[in-house]
Amino acid sequence: MAINSAPETSLLSLLYRSYPAAISPDATEPDLLHASPKIFPQTEFSTSEHADIKQWLTTISGLQGALTRDDKEAISQILSQLNGHLASRTTLLGTKPSVADISAYALLGPVVEKWTPEERTGEKGYHHIVRHVDFVQNSRLFGLQIPDEEKVGIDLDDVRFFPKPVDPKEEKERKKKEKAAAQNPAAAGEAKTVVVGQGKPEQAKGEEAAGGKKEKKDKKEKKPKPAKAAPAPAAPPSPSIIDLRIGHILRAVNHPNADSLFVSTIDCGDAPGTENTSLDEATGKTVRTVCSGLNGLVPLEEMQNRKIVAICNLKPVTMRGIKSCAMVLAASPRVAEGEDSHAGPVELVSPPQDAPAGERITFDGWSEGEPEKVLNPKKKVWETFQPGFTTMETLEVAFDSSAVPVVQGQEGKPALGKLLTASGGLCKAKTLKNAAVR
Repeated sequence: MAINSAPETSLLSLLYRSYPAAISPDATEPDLLHASPKIFPQTEFSTSEHADIKQWLTTISGLQGALTRDDKEAISQILSQLNGHLASRTTLLGTKPSVADISAYALLGPVVEKWTPEERTGEKGYHHIVRHVDFVQNSRLFGLQIPDEEKVGIDLDDVRFFPKPVDPKEEKERKKKEKAAAQNPAAAGEAKTVVVGQGKPEQAKGEEAAGGKKEKKDKKEKKPKPAKAAPAPAAPPSPSIIDLRIGHILRAVNHPNADSLFVSTIDCGDAPGTENTSLDEATGKTVRTVCSGLNGLVPLEEMQNRKIVAICNLKPVTMRGIKSCAMVLAASPRVAEGEDSHAGPVELVSPPQDAPAGERITFDGWSEGEPEKVLNPKKKVWETFQPGFTTMETLEVAFDSSAVPVVQGQEGKPALGKLLTASGGLCKAKTLKNAAVR
C-alpha cells in the first residue's frame, strides 16, 4: 500500500537520490508504509511506531489535499496539530527517524520557504515545524542528499517570539479538570440552593415576640492562605546535565561472558559509600565497574592505568551478568546510513593526563548548572545530545549545537564549544578528525 504524502516529483526524487539501496529507481510509487526499516536499517521500529508512521503519512496526505484545494481552515488545523506534536519531540516518533519525517519535509519545505519571518517564528508562527524542516534537511540522522542551494533557507537566530514552555504538571492538571468537567458538566456549574427563613421555626417565632434578633456569633476570620510560589522556569536544555568527569582506569580485563566487552575498574572521584561504587582492595580507592564494547577495537594494553572521560550519570545496566556503572567516551568515524557504526577504528577520548580523577568536564559555553544525579532513560537525554559530540580538525572534542535541535536558538551560546576540564585542559582524540564521539 502506498500513500502519496508529498508531491511525487520532490519526494520520489529525494528518496531515490538519498537512499538508492533502499528505494528502487524503477518504482513509480514506493511503498512508504514499509519503507522506514529499509531506509534506516539500524533503527528498530515497534508495532506502535509503525502505526504512528502510518497515521502521520495519512495526516500529511490530508495536508497535501488541503494545500491543493487551498482549504485554509484545514491547513491551519493540520499545521497546528503538527507544530504542537513537534513541540516536545525531535522527530515525529520522538527521536527516531522515519519516512514520515522525510515526507513531511518534502511537502512542507517549499511551504516554509515562502513563509514570512512572522509566519515562521512570530507569536502565532509554526516554530517547531520550521525547526523540524531545518533538522531533517541538515541532520546526519537522515543523511539526505540535498545540495545547499536547494535547502530551505532558515536563519536560526531570527526568532521573533519565544513561546512559553509548557509546564508538564500544569498541563496534566488542566487535562484532568477538563476530563472531570466533561464527565459531569452539571456539577461544574451547580450551586447549592439556600431557602431563607427555613430551619428552627419555633426559635424564630420566639425571637420575633421578644422584638429582637438573635445576634450571630462572630465567626473566626479565616486567615488568607499564602499564595503558592510560582514554579521556577525550566532551565534551557544543555549538555551540562550530563555528568562528564575525568576517570582513571586502574585496570581492564576481558569480560568472562562476552567477547566484545572489556570490564574496567575506574576511579571516577566518587566519595566512599557512593551508590554503584565499590572499594578496590588493591588501591583502597572508591571505584566503578564499567563494561565497554571496545574489545577488538582498542588494544587491551591501552586500557591499563590511563586517564579517560567517563559519563557517570547514566542509569547502570547489567551486561552479561556484570553491572556497568558508567560509560567510557570514545571517537569513531562517521558512517553513512546503513553502514556498520561499530566497524572502527575507535580511539578513546584523552583528557590531560595530569587532571585528577573526578574532575568535572564541560563544554565551553555550556557549563551552567549541575548535572542530574541519574539521567532518566525514558527521556533519552544522552541520545538527544550525543549527535552534537564531535571531534574538530584540531582533534579536540567539542559540542556542535547545530546538530542538536533542542538547543538551537539559545542566545549567547557558541555554535561549537570545546570540551574542557575545570582547570581549562582540552580533551582530544588521537588521530580521528570530524568524528562522532559516544
